[in-house]
Amino acid sequence: MCSKMRRSCLLINATVFLLVSTALASLSSMCQNFSTFNSLRGDKRNFQIENNMFWKDGEPFRIIGGDLHYFRVHPEYWEDRLLRAKALGLNTIQTYVPWNLHEPRQGEWVFKGFADIIPFLKLCKKLDLLVMLRSGPYICGEWDFGGFPPWLLSKDPPIRLRSSDPSFLVLVKEWWDVLLPKLEPLLYSNGGPIIMVQIENEFGSFGDDKDYLHYLVVLARKHLGNGVILYTTDGGNQEMLERGSIPGGDVFSAVDFSTGDDPWPIFQLQKEFNAPGKSPPLSAEFYTGWLTHWGEKIASTDANFTASYLEKILANNGSAVLYMAHGGTNFGMYSGANTGENESDYKPDLTSYDYDAPIRESGDVNNDKYKAIRRVISKYSGESLIPIPPDNEKKAYGKIKLEKISFLFDIISSSNDHVVHSENPIPMEVMGQMFGFVLYSAEYSQTSNGSTLFVPKVHDRAQVFISCPEYREKRPIYVGTITRWSNMPVHLPYLECQSVNTLLILVENMGRLNYGPYIFDRKGILSPVLLDQRPLHNWEMRPISFQNINEAPKYNPIIRIKGYTISSQDIKLEPAFYSGIFHVEKARDTYLSFRGWSKGIAFVNNITIGRFWPLAGPQCNLYVPAPFLHQGDNTLLILELEYPNSDLSVSSVDHHDFTCGPTGLKPAKSSVRHVRAF
Repeated sequence: MCSKMRRSCLLINATVFLLVSTALASLSSMCQNFSTFNSLRGDKRNFQIENNMFWKDGEPFRIIGGDLHYFRVHPEYWEDRLLRAKALGLNTIQTYVPWNLHEPRQGEWVFKGFADIIPFLKLCKKLDLLVMLRSGPYICGEWDFGGFPPWLLSKDPPIRLRSSDPSFLVLVKEWWDVLLPKLEPLLYSNGGPIIMVQIENEFGSFGDDKDYLHYLVVLARKHLGNGVILYTTDGGNQEMLERGSIPGGDVFSAVDFSTGDDPWPIFQLQKEFNAPGKSPPLSAEFYTGWLTHWGEKIASTDANFTASYLEKILANNGSAVLYMAHGGTNFGMYSGANTGENESDYKPDLTSYDYDAPIRESGDVNNDKYKAIRRVISKYSGESLIPIPPDNEKKAYGKIKLEKISFLFDIISSSNDHVVHSENPIPMEVMGQMFGFVLYSAEYSQTSNGSTLFVPKVHDRAQVFISCPEYREKRPIYVGTITRWSNMPVHLPYLECQSVNTLLILVENMGRLNYGPYIFDRKGILSPVLLDQRPLHNWEMRPISFQNINEAPKYNPIIRIKGYTISSQDIKLEPAFYSGIFHVEKARDTYLSFRGWSKGIAFVNNITIGRFWPLAGPQCNLYVPAPFLHQGDNTLLILELEYPNSDLSVSSVDHHDFTCGPTGLKPAKSSVRHVRAF
C-alpha cells in the first residue's frame, strides 16, 4: 500500500510522530492539572484517590466490584444480570469494550444490539452501580483477537499491534475519537456512573513500549478531561508492573493475581508503582473461577476457598473486582483462544463463558459460590443488600427432529459469493473474510501410488477432500484432517479418474488468539501447500461467511439444491446442514444438547448461537436465552462438519452440561494469563 501511496504514508507517519511527541511533552502539565483537580473536595460529585484510599463525594469508599460484560449478555437481560450483581453486594461493574464488535469493518461503527453500550451504562446508573470501563484498545478477555478488529490483519505492510507503530496509532485514534466522546457525558463528575477508565490491559505481560502507553493516556485525557481516574491492570510481580505501569502520568496502577496468593505483599509492591498516597489496594481481577478450553475438564474452584481469599482483601479495607461476577456467553464466533509453549500449541475457548462465576451463564444464583461470596461481602459493604432474585425459569422443549437439507459444498457452488484466484493460498483476512471458513481448491495430477499432502501452517483446522467427476461416488471424498496443534501429512489415495483431480481444503477459523506473543493470528492456509514435497499452485478460494452475533444474515443456507434430493440414509463424512422446527408456547431460556454430534455451528432463528464440539468436550449444551425465541415455530439449523447424531435429533433441555468429550480430560492451567508473554 505504501509503495503506491508513499507520499500519503510519509505524511501519516510524520503526523503520528508529532502526536506522540506532543503527548510526551504535555503529559507532565496534564498530570499536574489532574493532581490539582484531585485535591479539590468541594465538588458535588467527584471520585478520587487520596491517602491510599478511594474517595466518593468526599467520603471514603471501598470498591466491591465485578466484571459483567454487556456484549456477553442478551440486551434484554442486562438489567436482570445487573440486579443479581447488586444483590451479591457489588457497588461497581467493570466491563471491557471490544473494538471488533463496534467496528466490524473499517469505518463501519456499530452501537446497537449487543454493542449498544450507552443504554447499558445508563442501566448501571439507574441501579446505583458505578462503572470501571476497560476501553482497550486491547482487552484480552478470552474474546476473539483480544478485541481487535480482524481487518487489522489485512494491512500491508503488517501492523505492529499494541505498539507505537504510527500505522497502528492512527487506527486507535480513529476508534477512540468515536468511542470516548460517547462516554464523556457518562463520567461520574458529569452525573454518570463511570469512575475509572482503564488504559490497555495487562500490558506488562506483553511489552514495554511506554511511548504507546503515554499516547493512549493523552488521547484519553483529550476526550475525557483531567477529572477521571485512568488506571492500568497488571500481574502482581515486579517485572510486569515495571513494564505495564505508566510513571509520571498520574495513572493509577492496579494489580491482579491468582486467588490463593497472599494479597497484602502484592498490595505493598503495588505502592512502588503509584505516587505516595495514591495507592489504594485494589485487585482489579479477583478470580472467582477460570476459563476453559475445548478438550479440557471444566474449570471449577471451591466456593468457600474463593470467598475466604476475598475476605482477606476486604477485612483490611482493600478493594476487589470479581473476575467474573457473571461470565455469560461467547455468542456467535467471538470466542478467543490461547497458546501454550508455542504458536502451534493452540487452545480455543468454549462458547460458554460460565467461568464458574457466582452468577452462572444463564443468570442462576442459587449456588454455593454466590451464597459464600455474598456472606463475605455483607460483612463489609456497609449497606443492607437487596433480596436475591429467584433463578429464571428454564424450559425443556424436548427432542427436535432434524432433516439433512444440503451439503455445504453444494451451497458454496450454488451461491454468488466471490471467488478469489491466486498463485498461492492467501489468508482469510486478506480476502476480506473475518470469521467462519474458507474453501481452498486446486487441481492436481495424481500418481499411481497416491500422493502425500503436507500443509506446514494452517490456522486452525482443515478438512481435506479430493474430488473426481467420474468417480463412482460423485461426491468429494474425505481423506483426513490437518490441525494447527497436530499437523501431520495426509495421504491422497489414487482414484480411477480420466480428468484432473481436485483437492479441496476446508479451513475453519476456530477463534483468534487473545493473549500472548503470537496474537498476530491470521487464519486460513498461511504457507505453501506441498504435494509430494512440491508446492501446489493456481488456487481458487471461496470465503464462507456466516453472520456473527449482532449482524444481519448474509444468506440463508436453508435451501435445497435443484434436482438433488438427500436421503436420510445419506450420511457421509462431509459437512452438511441439518434443519428442524420446534414449537414454543411461551419463550423461556433453554439449552440445546449436542451429545452424539461431532463438531459444528448452531443457528436458532437465523441467530448464530455458537460453536459446538462435544467430541472434544467438555461443553455438551449451548445456552439459548429466551429473547432468541418466539411464540410458535422456531427453526434450528446446524452445520455439522463430520458425523451427525445417529437419529438426527437435538434435545432442548433445561440445564447446562459440561461432561462431554473423552474421559480423563485435563483441567485448565490457571497460569495461562500471567506467564511471560514476550
